[in-house]
Amino acid sequence: MKTKLKRVIFTCGGTAGHVNPAIALAQLMHEKDPETEFLFVGAERGLEKDLVPQAGYAFRTVHISSFHRSCKPREIKHNLISVCNLLRAPGEARAILRDFRPDVVIGTGGYASFPMVKAAAKAGIPTAVHESNMVPGLTTEMLEPFAGRIMVGFEECRRHYKHPDRVRVTGTPVRGDFFALTKQEAKKALGVDDGRPLIVSFWGSLGAAGMNRQMADFLALEAAKEPFHHIHGAGKSGYPLVGRLLAEKGVDLERHPSLQVREYIYDMAPVMRAADLVLCRAGASTISELTALGVPALIVPSPYVTNNHQEKNARVLEAAGGAVVLLEGDSSGQALFQTACGILHNEERRATMEKAMASLGIRDATERIYQTVLELCR
Repeated sequence: MKTKLKRVIFTCGGTAGHVNPAIALAQLMHEKDPETEFLFVGAERGLEKDLVPQAGYAFRTVHISSFHRSCKPREIKHNLISVCNLLRAPGEARAILRDFRPDVVIGTGGYASFPMVKAAAKAGIPTAVHESNMVPGLTTEMLEPFAGRIMVGFEECRRHYKHPDRVRVTGTPVRGDFFALTKQEAKKALGVDDGRPLIVSFWGSLGAAGMNRQMADFLALEAAKEPFHHIHGAGKSGYPLVGRLLAEKGVDLERHPSLQVREYIYDMAPVMRAADLVLCRAGASTISELTALGVPALIVPSPYVTNNHQEKNARVLEAAGGAVVLLEGDSSGQALFQTACGILHNEERRATMEKAMASLGIRDATERIYQTVLELCR
């Protein structure tokens, strides 16, 4: 008998990397059965309160917040509020379950996932958790006893769980528009199809100021001969900084059309598709895009994240041969430029890295997650 999901709760938040996989899965479920109803549950002040309504889904909140490891008065006050929220959230989660009566509750990360998934499990409702990072975050660790299925990005992830029999390797969803064009079509659309490789770089927000300084040095070295096309996303605060540093070095970007510095890369799908090398951090969403597209990467993991999870993500790609990892303390504009040249001037090495990266990619991740949820609900 075919499993039919009438009502589904997604619980997620904190970052777009937690919210976007849930939205991608909801979109696929709606395509499979337009009558399915969805409810997203997140934190009151999280990014999800904007992203989810923009995607067109109903949204409710629970009061939940993080704990800070500090004895400063401000942090103590924050932690006391978090304790109150921890006591308050289970009742809010149970009320949401009574009102919506879901067939399944799916958590994709963030603190809001904890009370909802735990309450659902205690109520006998099927539960699943998707973890996009190589190592489980604190929320996923706490939810493992309550999750019927844990869905992960790579086979290597399985060893980090106490119940590997519940783990399914599904990959992490990547937006479909990343595959709308072939690589050559993307290059042509961007006007970078003259035979020179394309470098794409972006560093997120945490610690981006230091990396933007390094990219100014990198771009100045490129400006001497323009061996590559380069699109750099500097961010809102980084954009004027990079421009000022380049001006101090005597580099006028208007005289170097192959080098683009943008405040933000709004057309990320064709840009990533056209890239021959990506310089970036190692967030879960970026990792899933790189592997799905088979693009070599030069990665400087952010040292400012919890549990050093970005370096652990990056080391998996490095071990497979798809990426080169530089720690931020060892990184500089000169080091990045020399390493990039070593990859892009060696066609055999680049092809080997592309193949290695693609071997880790799971393009049908959303379908795999969907089938895992159906299996759970049977």
